[in-house]
Amino acid sequence: MRNDTKIWLPLLVAVAMAIGILIGGMVNFDSKPHRFFSDNSKKRKLNRLVDYIDYEYVDQVDTDSIVDVTVNSILEKLDPHSVYIPKENREEVNENMQGDFVGIGVSFYMYKDTLSVIRPIEYGPGLKAGIKSGDRILYANGDTLFGKHRSSKELRDILKGKKGDPVSITLYRKEEDSLISLDVVRDVVPIKSVEAAYMLTDSLGYIKINRFAESTYNEFKTALTSLKSVGATELVLDLRGNPGGYMKMAEDIADEFLEDGKLILFTKNKKGEKQEVYATSRGDFEDGKVFVLIDEKSASASEIVAGALQDNDKGVIVGRRSFGKGLVQREMELGDGSSVRLTVSRYYTPTGRSIQRSYENGIDDYYHQFYERYYNGELITADSIHVEDSLKFTTPKGKIVYGGGGIVPDVFIPLGGNLEEEALNYILQTGFLSYFVFEYLDSDRSLYSKYTEEEFEREVQVDDSLIAKFVDYGRRNRALIGVDFSRINFSNYRDNLKKYIKATIAEQLYGSNAYIRILNTDDEAVTKVIALSLNPETETEHIPE
Repeated sequence: MRNDTKIWLPLLVAVAMAIGILIGGMVNFDSKPHRFFSDNSKKRKLNRLVDYIDYEYVDQVDTDSIVDVTVNSILEKLDPHSVYIPKENREEVNENMQGDFVGIGVSFYMYKDTLSVIRPIEYGPGLKAGIKSGDRILYANGDTLFGKHRSSKELRDILKGKKGDPVSITLYRKEEDSLISLDVVRDVVPIKSVEAAYMLTDSLGYIKINRFAESTYNEFKTALTSLKSVGATELVLDLRGNPGGYMKMAEDIADEFLEDGKLILFTKNKKGEKQEVYATSRGDFEDGKVFVLIDEKSASASEIVAGALQDNDKGVIVGRRSFGKGLVQREMELGDGSSVRLTVSRYYTPTGRSIQRSYENGIDDYYHQFYERYYNGELITADSIHVEDSLKFTTPKGKIVYGGGGIVPDVFIPLGGNLEEEALNYILQTGFLSYFVFEYLDSDRSLYSKYTEEEFEREVQVDDSLIAKFVDYGRRNRALIGVDFSRINFSNYRDNLKKYIKATIAEQLYGSNAYIRILNTDDEAVTKVIALSLNPETETEHIPE
């Protein structure tokens, strides 16, 4: 790969991560209205300026957009995590954090100008009504869904609605070469935050959480109960890439592992008021051992869980230093359908650590620090993690932990591969591979019909001919992603690509649990945890000392 990849790749990764942190990394959302209205000259000045522009300015101006820009400019002067949510985005943002929506329940994308079903959502109304993977939805309540340049949001809005309302759908099923009419009754469709839950060994369970939404604790509790019923006495909690979410969900999950009366965290506001959160007696895994997987994209609520367990000498933190977000936001309405998530306090781990990274040099520098980790070696070797002695803390059992910029793991796992392999990972994570797999499966939906999920995972192998088809597809459709496939030597990581292709096929056939299981088959962190579970004496890699 050419040298310019080494320039743009970390920037792309950093931008993608920054967006994820901004969307998902807010904690302690509060639905109660908070009003602190007072009449003062500063507010009158802003109101008067907007009125002057509205009524006196020489050209027609959209003052709503001016206000939006003003609000964003003000928040940018505060901290990186106080954000403005315009009214047109608020529903989508809140829906994602609520953990469900009302609709017909299908995962789709626009394929050759037609709404095409990648997979009906498990337990959703679309699946119950008979919608299948590969179906093209042509009409919904008489509205044409093909041949129009509509955004995904517009299409989702057509398919969503009130619970109990019927939707008359006409779809085309390729394998039957027929038009099919269905009536689908809209219902609540879950947006799962627990992506996977399964057993790694006879006693070691695994749960992956992708964000902390309103439904996350209930999902986690269901998964944990299921794993315990089949013998789990130890657990891997995978929080890698998890940007955070609701603080309460993090508190409740930490409570499952900590004994009654153990401190989970405390917060302080500008007045110095302190609020402490303690574990209760309701935890179902207080006697079980837990391994928490984190990386540089684990933030906010993920760090609350990892910090609470680490500071209470519960389990082992495995991976790379986390993002470093120790600020607490509260959502406040602005009266016109928009809202602001404003930082109202800082949180501290039980030993008193603040893990918030410095943002005194501005937001650009704050996020730039992330991709600097690629170059200072921190993601490759534990010795490159820079910690301040002044931010050293000690757990009850004498373990040294650090504040000031994320949770430092007990056991370090280096970033796999190199920048060139990260380029491949970036391509895969954009969804481009999903498009290829959809077309591949769509060419013959019977290809894997004889396999159960377990048989697919055990028996199916991706051969070199499918790799060649993917590379050719990428070269023909590079405009979809903006990366020239001719610059990438895929032979350097052919096995990794085969694994991703197999996992993506499994995801579209069976769901996210199958996807994660296949990706974890030779995952270095998961492999390390299995070794630690089988041989606990090897837990001696605490870093740094």
